[in-house]
Amino acid sequence: MTEPTLELARQIIARPSVTPDDAGCMDIITARLAPLGFAIEYINRNGVTNLWGRRGTSAPLFVFAGHTDVVPTGPLEKWTSPPFAPEIRDGVLYGRGTADMKSSLAASVIAVETFIAAHPDHPGSLAFLLTSDEEGDANDGTIAVVEALKARGETLDFCIIGEPTSVNTLGDMIKNGRRGSLSATLQVKGIQCHIAYPEKGRNPIHEAAPALAELATTVWDEGNEYFPPTTWQVSNIHAGTGATNVVPGQLEIKFNFRFSTASTPEGLQQRLRAILDKHKLDYEISWTLGARPFLTGRGPLADAATAAIREICGIETELSTTGGTSDGRFIAEICKQMLEIGPVNATSHKIDENIEVASLPQLSAIYTRILEQLLLTGN
Repeated sequence: MTEPTLELARQIIARPSVTPDDAGCMDIITARLAPLGFAIEYINRNGVTNLWGRRGTSAPLFVFAGHTDVVPTGPLEKWTSPPFAPEIRDGVLYGRGTADMKSSLAASVIAVETFIAAHPDHPGSLAFLLTSDEEGDANDGTIAVVEALKARGETLDFCIIGEPTSVNTLGDMIKNGRRGSLSATLQVKGIQCHIAYPEKGRNPIHEAAPALAELATTVWDEGNEYFPPTTWQVSNIHAGTGATNVVPGQLEIKFNFRFSTASTPEGLQQRLRAILDKHKLDYEISWTLGARPFLTGRGPLADAATAAIREICGIETELSTTGGTSDGRFIAEICKQMLEIGPVNATSHKIDENIEVASLPQLSAIYTRILEQLLLTGN
């Protein structure tokens, strides 16, 4: 018989679910969850498929969250085998979404099936929160489900997101938080003039340069036990008409903060404006808060995950907050404890994306063991 996690993963990977198309992935998952007693609800929005499936009504509520969508394949001719025809070569499973994150979806479904078969009358409740809009703008995906749950007053006690978090081998790293992202577009105003008569104008590049130098060397915070210090980086800078004999009348600068729980977006905005004002710039600025930081410290979920990985993989995992943002930024609004636990991330979004076949049942076993520890023992 085919190993069940591998078999389900292959079924889901075979669906060409490029954002925001679910391509029937959730139908496959629903067909597995409904017979287990999950009440399935679709909270779709603007062409995005979102699933909320829950079994039970009592606390605590344990949720598996994730996404069925994948990034585009890139040039098909560069793939060794078709990206949506999962293939095993030398103990490795190839296909778009193997790492990010269809294998995790399969592992979570099999874990729940295994857990319920062994403990049909288990305490607490189980749920799945799935979307087809994570790799894109994410405006109508997980956030739509969270908004619906918030409106009903529902909260989550524990959540695992199956993002690929491991570095070299399964379980060597899990994410217990993510940094926030705060972006802005800064317009520094000057006066355009002939470059031969600079006294008749005001060069916004020259005026902004000292402020940029100070911003680049500012220590925004020292970070904390889990987060590195907040960083500020310019991503784009533009001025001028393209001519070499014109002083520009305006300078546009795009930048981003990646910030920890040691800072707030409001505090960062205030400090940056103070530096701009100190240098007497004439400016306008527009802000976009992409995500607030979130963090799950040591506690029942982190302890259960650490113990499960030690038991299944024989290694000590590292709790980390490195990397970009995830849908955890939305779920954190209604969830008390949340971790990201998934396969090795080395090939995510790449040509010939892959994971080791042996890691599939191991990941499912990790999820099962966490469920047992949290719902059966209460530890």
